[in-house]
Amino acid sequence: MGKNWDGLKTRLEEIRAVEEALILFEWDNETLAPAGAMGLTAETVEKLSGIYFRMMTDPRLDECLKACRQETLSVEQQAVVRETEKKREDLVKIPREEYEAYSGLTARAASVWSKAREERNFDLFAPVLQEILQYRKRFASYKAKEGQALYDVMLDEFEEGFSMEKLDRFFGLLKGEIVPLLRQIEEEGTPCPADFLKGDYPEEKQEELGRFLAEYVGFDFRRGVMAVSAHPFTTALHNHDVRFTTHYDSFLDHSAFSVIHESGHGIYEQGIGDSITRTPAGEGASMGMHESQSRFFENMIGRSLAFWEPIYPKVQSLFPEQLGNVGLEEFYRAVNRVEPGPIRIDADELTYSLHIMVRYELEKGLVAGEIRVEDLPGLWEEKYEEYLGVRPENVSQGVLQDIHWSQGSIGYFPSYALGSAFAAQIFARMEEEMDVEGLLKNGRLDVIREYLREHIHRFGKMKTSRELLKETTGKEFDPSFYVNYLKRKFSRLCGLNR
Repeated sequence: MGKNWDGLKTRLEEIRAVEEALILFEWDNETLAPAGAMGLTAETVEKLSGIYFRMMTDPRLDECLKACRQETLSVEQQAVVRETEKKREDLVKIPREEYEAYSGLTARAASVWSKAREERNFDLFAPVLQEILQYRKRFASYKAKEGQALYDVMLDEFEEGFSMEKLDRFFGLLKGEIVPLLRQIEEEGTPCPADFLKGDYPEEKQEELGRFLAEYVGFDFRRGVMAVSAHPFTTALHNHDVRFTTHYDSFLDHSAFSVIHESGHGIYEQGIGDSITRTPAGEGASMGMHESQSRFFENMIGRSLAFWEPIYPKVQSLFPEQLGNVGLEEFYRAVNRVEPGPIRIDADELTYSLHIMVRYELEKGLVAGEIRVEDLPGLWEEKYEEYLGVRPENVSQGVLQDIHWSQGSIGYFPSYALGSAFAAQIFARMEEEMDVEGLLKNGRLDVIREYLREHIHRFGKMKTSRELLKETTGKEFDPSFYVNYLKRKFSRLCGLNR
């Protein structure tokens, strides 16, 4: 290990300290910060973002990286250098004053979005979204290669290598296979009654269930925290400080599966290797791979009958009045009900990716200039009716339901659907290698979790999502695993003759 690596390590530790401060501000804003704090906090975020930008674009960092290239580095160190170079190359193309202004804008935008959502008034948020969109397009233009579409640049930030061309084929497959399956289930399928999941479920008991489920699937509360926010999310300072939130309403399964989902993200972060945590290589391989882990735990594991078999008596003991007379099979069918609705985070497993398809098509049109911001509410409603057969009652159930655009995360949404598809492919391979159902019936989630840690989590960004998928499953990305999984599961659950 040479002096150049030591110098780089020192610089990255200083940069990471600023990043962690920004992460803490984001966490605080979404959980405990008073609403009136947002304006002044945004100024602090803007200043810290400027400091981060200057540190990352400092020519001395570039010199240090080049010098490290001349040293003999470990695989982990090579990954740190590579990922630092990627981040730096993206930033040096953006004028500092624009980056700082954009950081302040997105810090303030969340409160504008929240107010617009609360008041069901898209007009409040539309000008802010328009400004964010212009910044994102401008930043993408700085980074675009010759002939590269701006939306492809944005998509690459979240899932490298998955362009509109690939996503069009992916979503085209879902549109051709899942939309007709949904129609058939609605017309011919056997209902899965779930009335008992809605009612008086005290929040303190939901919280107790949530902590139990998070620990059961493997989230380590010695290195993590669970809180409440309007929009569930997971964030991490490092692998010894991972935080997630959930939300509570009158549906028991909404919170329960939100916790399992976010725990999947958290387990990924806690499983990243100690040698790379707090470095640019110490993050999830991609947004899609990160989402694959949360969807894997939520759906492939959490919505299986075998998962609930050893723990359902515990759930009944927490809610004896509501679930005391509800059998395990009935509960299992209820939490797997197909019930198209307007809200993405409450969507059933079958229709979830159709929610993402709506957002993908709208984002693509927005960035291309084919859709105006002011037209979003109406187009949103039309696409929901076309794909899911429902119309939002208001903009808060529609275009204002997600926080992502206020954060500038245009291009993020397709990662959710890709994550579900990655998860199905990983699950298929896992079933070939071990008795997953038997492990779940015996509460041995540690075996499943260790498999994921060994094949995916510990590597962080040392490998791309495509490399991890190929090495874990032996195959390149193949969305047919996802489609076949959904068709097989829901045809059986809903009693279809296929």
